[in-house]
Parts: sequence; structure tokens; C-alpha cells
Amino acid sequence: MNRAPSLAALVECYAGHRGEETPRRFSFDRRWIEVVEVLDSWLGPDHRYFKLRGDDGATYILRHDVERTRWELTMYDRTGSIG
Repeated sequence: MNRAPSLAALVECYAGHRGEETPRRFSFDRRWIEVVEVLDSWLGPDHRYFKLRGDDGATYILRHDVERTRWELTMYDRTGSIG
């Protein structure tokens, strides 16, 4: 599991039936990753978080700062070992 400083990410979303944006695909380091599955989502004090499985088999956590409309990649796990 790699935990590094947050990286800015470009994120394409769709709005669900409640109007909440959910990532469909995202890009960092100049490559696009399609979201295969949203594993979890939760609200923090000032961010919204999404735990995702990408089409590359890795697990990611994206953080959305709604006020600043900024997305960041906060966690990447290629091994699939995080719960």
C-alpha cells in the first residue's frame, strides 16, 4: 500500500438520483482510470471520500473538497490488501 502526499486528480462524475456526484473515471499522472466499482463513500469534516476499484485492479481513495471543487488522490493500493 502506498500512502503519499495527496495528488491532484481530474475526475469525471455523474450525479446519482440524489444529485450527489460520484466518480466515473479519474486521471492522475497523465493516465485515465475507469471506475469499476465504488467500494465505499463517506463524509469527513470538510471533504467527501470515495473508495474505488479501478479498471487496472487497484484500489484508490479520492477526496473531494466541495467548497474548492478540488479532487485529490489520497491512497493507492495495487495489492488489494486494504479492507
